Amino acid sequence: MNKTKRKIFETSMKLFAEKGYDATSIEEITATVGVAKGTLYYHFSSKEEIFNFLVEEGMKLLKNSIEIKTSKFENSIDKLKAVILIEVKVLAKYENLITIILNQFWGTEARNLACQKYVLDYIETIENIINIGIKKGEISNVNPHVLASTIFSLTYSILVYKIQTNKPIDVQTLYNQYQNIIVNGLLNAGNK
Repeated sequence: MNKTKRKIFETSMKLFAEKGYDATSIEEITATVGVAKGTLYYHFSSKEEIFNFLVEEGMKLLKNSIEIKTSKFENSIDKLKAVILIEVKVLAKYENLITIILNQFWGTEARNLACQKYVLDYIETIENIINIGIKKGEISNVNPHVLASTIFSLTYSILVYKIQTNKPIDVQTLYNQYQNIIVNGLLNAGNK
């Protein structure tokens, strides 16, 4: 990605996260980036294309990170710990992107449906890890849909925590707390 396209990408992400998709105009993006409309249209045909590019690239990054990291582990519990760590790290680094996806998750417009598809595909990746863990006897007594959705919902809770505490995200501290809650819950569920 060249310098101008990256600046359009990053500026759009910040504006969409802060103001929302509908309240952000092409004029505002070009003014903030400091380029002419023609330059923006050289890289992206519309605001919708910028949005789609942001969401697609962001979810690819998250999903690829999960697949690479979890492939290093045999045990499903370790794989779920890796998923949790990646979610915390991605949220800390790409908070605007996650905010956009979560803001646009609800609704029936094309961009809402795209966000729903990306999120549900991602949750399915987590479900696959859980189902394998159940088959191997590493995870028991859980509904894979509920657990996968719960793990994804950490993104919401981390954003709420950040607003509540008004502090930057401390990746290691949040990872330790979240993985401890989920892993202890899984291990205790197997003992009931």
